[in-house]
Amino acid sequence: MLEPNRLAWLAAQHPEREAVFFRGWHTYGELYARARRAAGALRALGVGPGDRVGLLSHNHLAYLDLLFAGPLLGHILIPFNHRLSLPELQALHAYTGPRVLFYGEGFGEVALALDPKALPLEALEEGEEAPEALSVGLEDPALLLFTGGTTGLPKGALIPYRQLLLNALETAAAWGLTREDRYILATPMFHAALNALATPLLFLGGQVVLMERFRAEEYLELTRRFRPTILFLVPTMFQMLTEAEGWEGLDLGFVRFAISGGAPCPAPVREAFRRKGVRFKQGYGLTECGVNCFAFELAEAEAYPESVGRPMPHLRARLVREDGKEAGIGEAGELWLSGGVVMKGYFRRPEENEKVFAWDGERLWLKTGDLAYRDEGGRFYIVGRRKEMFISGGENVYPVEVERALYDHPAVKEAAVVGVPDPRWGEVGAAFVALKPGETLEAEALRAFLRQRLAGYKVPKHVVFLEELPKTGPGKVNKEALKRLWEEAYGEA
Repeated sequence: MLEPNRLAWLAAQHPEREAVFFRGWHTYGELYARARRAAGALRALGVGPGDRVGLLSHNHLAYLDLLFAGPLLGHILIPFNHRLSLPELQALHAYTGPRVLFYGEGFGEVALALDPKALPLEALEEGEEAPEALSVGLEDPALLLFTGGTTGLPKGALIPYRQLLLNALETAAAWGLTREDRYILATPMFHAALNALATPLLFLGGQVVLMERFRAEEYLELTRRFRPTILFLVPTMFQMLTEAEGWEGLDLGFVRFAISGGAPCPAPVREAFRRKGVRFKQGYGLTECGVNCFAFELAEAEAYPESVGRPMPHLRARLVREDGKEAGIGEAGELWLSGGVVMKGYFRRPEENEKVFAWDGERLWLKTGDLAYRDEGGRFYIVGRRKEMFISGGENVYPVEVERALYDHPAVKEAAVVGVPDPRWGEVGAAFVALKPGETLEAEALRAFLRQRLAGYKVPKHVVFLEELPKTGPGKVNKEALKRLWEEAYGEA
């Protein structure tokens, strides 16, 4: 049987082994002692099983303290997105109702506006160590993680311990992780990427270097110092590294492989890492179903760089067309996933649960909202969000395909495509492009470049140049913001 309190076993087996670097190294024994003190502090505040505990902070060891304290007390950790405005945070705080809220440095004013009784993170270290009695089962929720929330109030996905454990163990097996592996956690810990490599490595006995905030030059310096064996970032971060001072002379010979999460990584960025000998592959996951859903061997990943691989052993996948029938080979359909890493459901959102879940006999399927196709070798390719696909003159256009072609242009730094209304074709593409420093490019020249690579109906009718594209909390391009920009400047989107 899987054991939710995995850290207790590791602390007993390897108490002196270095686990997490955060302003100094913390061993597995120290990490578990911190978790027990956090559980004791929460208990003294009246927190019990099922109570929600909020956290508002930059990346900090307290995220792990509260997560690993969960099996000792039964509370549910809610990491709030610190990049949101006060009204947005107030709405999420009212929606989830945490019993207590902790805040990190620089967030006291906002936290106290949300909850006058909010406490600084230091309060977690003042408790007496809680007993080691198991307080949770595999179906109990460990985390309440918010979905992207680019439209309306984000939904809170209840993440049970079975997802944490299965994701960690299957990721370790499928990716060939060992206790000798090390990585730098630079993505925000308030979303699902917390579990991309941190929990798999820490449940295995590996090492995590915790970065409070991502800065490209600092990441390169940490890379030289700690020599991580695996890199996991979102495409924007990978691109920033290639443009940072110190990149040219950087040795990455110790890196076993790099994984891009959140969105497809542009080919020029992947190539920049390959020139340094880094083997690269795409990742795919979502908050509701574990952050690592597909995998395949590195050699095959390099041969099929646009593919995310095949479903993890603990998952089943199917592709469903608009008419409800299974999509054929090479045919796009909505990706449905089923297995032990599926969330329990959205917190207090029964109507949303009805939309996202589907029963087929005794098997529960999660409708991901992503469009994908499968090749003859069983490899899956993500072509974009279902809601982002648009129809131009009766033909389906998948923005991801157009964006890949845009990134092939040497002057393009960032690119995103959305569908906008058109009186003749119904919808056409609008490309939003940020150029590399010092580069100039005319819209028609870019469209001519695309016509050599894409069918005519896929070439965006409109090109809008921006200094930088807007991003969401996880570092993805915010397409809803781009649609609003188009609507404000040119009319209805």
